[in-house]
Amino acid sequence: MIPDSFIQEMLYRIDLVDLIDGYVPLKKTGANFAACCPFHSEKSPSFTVSPSKQFYHCFGCGAHGNAIGFLMEYSGLGFVDAIKELAGRAGMQVPDDHGAAGQHVGKSQALGEIMARAARFYYEQLKGSARAVSYLKERGVSGEIARRFGLGYAPEGWQNLAAAFDDYSSSELQLAGLVINNERGRLYDRFRERVMFPIVSQKGEVIAFGGRVLGQGEPKYLNSPETPLFEKGREVFGLPQARAAIRAQDVVIVVEGYLDVVALAQHGIGNAVATLGTATTTMQVQKLLRQAGRIVFCYDGDAAGRKAAWRALENSLEVLTEQKSIAFVFLPEGEDPDSLVRKRGGEALQRLIAQATPLSDFLLRELAGHCDLNSAEGRARLVADAKPLLGRLQSSLLRLQLVKRLAENSGFSQAEVERLCDLQSLARPAPARAPRQAPSLLRPLLRLLLQKPQLAGGLPLDLLPGNSTEARAVRLLCETIGDGGVRMLAYPALIEKLRGSEYEGILRAAAAELMQQPFAEEGIDAEFEGAVKRLLEGEHKRVFAVLQEKVQQLGVSGLSSEEKQQYLTALGARGRPGSVG
Repeated sequence: MIPDSFIQEMLYRIDLVDLIDGYVPLKKTGANFAACCPFHSEKSPSFTVSPSKQFYHCFGCGAHGNAIGFLMEYSGLGFVDAIKELAGRAGMQVPDDHGAAGQHVGKSQALGEIMARAARFYYEQLKGSARAVSYLKERGVSGEIARRFGLGYAPEGWQNLAAAFDDYSSSELQLAGLVINNERGRLYDRFRERVMFPIVSQKGEVIAFGGRVLGQGEPKYLNSPETPLFEKGREVFGLPQARAAIRAQDVVIVVEGYLDVVALAQHGIGNAVATLGTATTTMQVQKLLRQAGRIVFCYDGDAAGRKAAWRALENSLEVLTEQKSIAFVFLPEGEDPDSLVRKRGGEALQRLIAQATPLSDFLLRELAGHCDLNSAEGRARLVADAKPLLGRLQSSLLRLQLVKRLAENSGFSQAEVERLCDLQSLARPAPARAPRQAPSLLRPLLRLLLQKPQLAGGLPLDLLPGNSTEARAVRLLCETIGDGGVRMLAYPALIEKLRGSEYEGILRAAAAELMQQPFAEEGIDAEFEGAVKRLLEGEHKRVFAVLQEKVQQLGVSGLSSEEKQQYLTALGARGRPGSVG
């Protein structure tokens, strides 16, 4: 686990403007910097970066975050990888629980260099193999596309990589998954007589290979084993090459084969990626949803394709949010994406993508296909089979839509489906809104604390109204600021500390408002004092209302001596004469 103190120090050293400007050219606009948002298509810039507060916010799509969040969203990196990337920029070494951080980094760098050299070797071998070149030409792959994906060829023979590496017996070649040591101690190349597809990380580094056999050998596709560089469940093939097209269209197409990705790129469909010979994982879906608002899984229409689609659906439920969508395309029998575009062109597949089946329709259709909805038993089974899926679904609005449709199909009421599936009802009437006075006072208070965290120590938290969402957010913010110790937490560190909290959205909205309307530095203390004064006045009014109600019910004699004094003070403050006996 990476210590909070390390993350805070790293964020303190990183200049967010310099970081983002390396990916998206920024222009100075007043106190901030602006650009067209890299996370959605727009013509006029609404993406704003605050150099003073070191966070970004898009007033178009709501994207918001610090340096860590930007790398995770823009490059699709996981949290730890984003930390490592930023730490490298800041000249820092990520702490390791076992004190082996330096060794791990050194080993990863060495393996990365080995994989890069192997990729160059395979690439050069392709040029000299008439058979491999002929195979790719038959599949419609041009030299330009082959270069874009770095395609190569592993020749026949057992130890061809010995020509690329001085020490063929090096244990690092085996650790990288390029060389195998059999039971008799004999070393030989893992990949032989195969067209090679380099698997490239988000950083643009070769971390693994997929090899497609030439001829009829088995297995048809062979992947690198998992290594310190490569974890199958986290990576997809073709993402670095597809990133620009994915952002332009806000859609990523997921197919099963490496050649499918290459063939689609050849026919002008550049936003396709492939899983690595295994079922789609939750981590892969999460990575792709960081890149696009919509994922379309494109599979063969046979039983195997539908099974793969169902696994993808199951592993998408926990990371699908209201702002994202997932859909499925099933190709005609006997077709895969490669064969379809070669026969009918890219437009034919694009039409299928546009008409893709939404996740909700596919889910209900598959469940209903295993039930006899004409019988009570079948309708009961429909709800029973849906229960575990609904429980995993994180999108509350989509879950509500599915519950309604399940109620229609099963004959149960919506409330009965929710109860049977152990779901909290989402259709209850909204609770009465709290008085507007507290939010109108507390929202500026949130902005004050975000602009000058030092003010948190002077805020009497007992004056905050307990039933207000903003009040709970203020309390959490003050507690988090207080936890920072001697070095007051700046906003980038606060974002990180509060990531995933219930009040993260409120704080982000307040920060966005602050970006547009910051307080004047010379007047911020007076603003804060005024806010505290108004809180105190509000508390006096509340106390007086409680005492007044008690007097009306029990008379003055029903008050304790302390309450009588409070009541007298409150009456005096309100300018109303009276006596308490």
